[in-house]
Amino acid sequence: MMVPVRCFTCGKVVGEHWEEFKERSREGDENPKQVLDELGVDRACCRRMLVSHKDLVDIVAPYQ
Repeated sequence: MMVPVRCFTCGKVVGEHWEEFKERSREGDENPKQVLDELGVDRACCRRMLVSHKDLVDIVAPYQ
């Protein structure tokens, strides 16, 4: 789960791409630029949101 779900700059929904981006680029060996291109994330502000996001939900709420 990505919080925030929308891009801070343009307001476009980027949370729907988070899980696949995380699996393919951070936990896999794929290039993040190539993953974002394939997901259709074109805007630089939205790319920044996905690349720089740190998932804190597991740290903040470890007991689900």
